[in-house]
Amino acid sequence: MIRKALSGFYYVDDGEQLVTCRARGKFRHQKITPLVGDQVIFTALTDGSGTLEEIQPRKNEFRRPAVANIDQLVIVVSGVIPVTDPFLIDRVIAIAETKQGCDSVICINKSDLCHADDLYDIYTLAGFLTLRVSAKTGEGMDMLSAAISGKASAFTGNSGVGKSSILNRLAPGFHLQVGAVSDKLGRGRHTTRHVELYRLSGNTMVADTPGFSSFDTERMELTGKEDLQNAFREFRPYLNQCRFAGCSHTKEKGCAVLQALKDGRIAPSRHASYLRLYEQLKNIPEWERARES
Repeated sequence: MIRKALSGFYYVDDGEQLVTCRARGKFRHQKITPLVGDQVIFTALTDGSGTLEEIQPRKNEFRRPAVANIDQLVIVVSGVIPVTDPFLIDRVIAIAETKQGCDSVICINKSDLCHADDLYDIYTLAGFLTLRVSAKTGEGMDMLSAAISGKASAFTGNSGVGKSSILNRLAPGFHLQVGAVSDKLGRGRHTTRHVELYRLSGNTMVADTPGFSSFDTERMELTGKEDLQNAFREFRPYLNQCRFAGCSHTKEKGCAVLQALKDGRIAPSRHASYLRLYEQLKNIPEWERARES
């Protein structure tokens, strides 16, 4: 398994040690990028390094964070310093929901400073496991440990929310670099520069990933606008109840999703994110989507 990728080197866990590998030129010609989490076949060289020969089939893959074969994304958010925009959360969730076999856990950090009731209510209503934790006090860490036990999880979120601090709390031996949040800008500095997968115990694996900003999420991959409705799990019970086939759930009369929104069964911020993503995808030409896929 590739545990770390950095500057063209791939650090492969062969079960006994980490072997520093380079990828064969065929990967570049085939436009295939090895990812952290990939199961690979490599050739061991006499100097102790290795050469990547083959990547085994992936069950999922992400461009940002650049990781593969993940069981779940742990989306770390905060209600204070910095305040996480729900749209950033919803875009990451939408990407995860379109990747087969990858769930999302919402992890609200800094609960010692702010309980972030609005975020907690939004994602609990939407059907996500939503946890309040504090990397500073240890609050909620037992629940988080239980949520990631036996799984491969990628910790992701906007810069400054405390991903590395949480991992340091879960396993103090990591000693991951932690950055301060700018008082002026209210956002964090990027302290994690690359994706790295750590083994906590047994089959429990966690990946620390670079933080992202609002601009970064604009470049995250998404499916077509027709499939976007399936990326919002709380929409699904109503999708076959709309008056018109092909309902976009934006403004149509007789839309069951809009009725659920009106009745309080769908959070307004979640539907607002859907509308924003729908407009973005609607403006992407078909040829560009085909090239991205």
